Amino acid sequence: MAELRGALIGCGFFAVNQMHGWRDTAGASIIAICDRDPERLQIVGDEFGIAKRYADAAALFEGETLDFVDIATTAPSHRPLVEMAARHRVPAICQKPFAPTLADAKAMVKACTDAGVPLMVHENFRWQSPIQAVRAVIDRGEIGTPFFGRISFRSAYDVFSGQPYLATGKRFIIEDLGIHILDIARFLLGDVSTITARTARINQAIAGEDVATMLMDHASGATSVVDCSYASKLAVEPFPETLIEIDGSNGTIRLAQGYQLTVTGKSGTTVSDVSPPLLAWASRPWHNIQESVVAIQQHWVDCLTKGTEPVTSGADNLKTFALVEAAYAGAASREPVQLDALLK
Repeated sequence: MAELRGALIGCGFFAVNQMHGWRDTAGASIIAICDRDPERLQIVGDEFGIAKRYADAAALFEGETLDFVDIATTAPSHRPLVEMAARHRVPAICQKPFAPTLADAKAMVKACTDAGVPLMVHENFRWQSPIQAVRAVIDRGEIGTPFFGRISFRSAYDVFSGQPYLATGKRFIIEDLGIHILDIARFLLGDVSTITARTARINQAIAGEDVATMLMDHASGATSVVDCSYASKLAVEPFPETLIEIDGSNGTIRLAQGYQLTVTGKSGTTVSDVSPPLLAWASRPWHNIQESVVAIQQHWVDCLTKGTEPVTSGADNLKTFALVEAAYAGAASREPVQLDALLK
């Protein structure tokens, strides 16, 4: 079967990882790139040998025959680009945050559904191999039925030097990082019925919140705590590791710093190293995120080839996006927020 022909829109900070990932993805290749910034367009085009370069997305869709488009721009441009892809009947994979508002996200899902084209959100944290290892333990029933989880990302890493726009928005950690951690909670424990949230801004040089703590009721009956911080100075910087605790009816799972997975369950206690592979183009400490980029892009290609729905489809991601909106609403009101009303 011929390789799928894709285009990348947006050649910024994270898009370089996606371009490396496409090189490692079987069954697809990027044949064109698009960015309004001529310098970024040249840098990425030269590095990856892409001759077809566009400064305008409309010209890209008119000028190329595409099997998919990878949208790696910032959130305000996602809706017009996804809707443009839908009008051209081109499947789209969209970077997160999915959209500026839940209403925009719903409109994007509807546009692609009406056009009959797949839409997936590049929600890659759940695809990190250590987190996949936690899910595999749950799936094989080693700890019985999960009833409690804690998914934690606490760090003092300077994310602002590489992405300075993160310091200027009124929303920060829940929208940029918490969306991933909330999605992991859904991935491991199922959909959420109620969320209670508290936020704080410790770093006074930024506009948004840099600490968030969220308590969630899952439809499965489990309870989880999701906590995120970019203001936590630790003896050994854990960035960008997500630490996980899952308690079940027959045992426990602990994913600790350094990618150490301890499982106590029906078979006793086992300790294993679930460190992600260091790909040839990757660099520490980003390698866990970088390898997950390849995993999610391969999943996308496989789904397009087989005609199946991606697990992080636009429709599924609405449930994660609703958690973000509910967390901000709950932090403002200091009251629990029901998810059902947001998803209608």
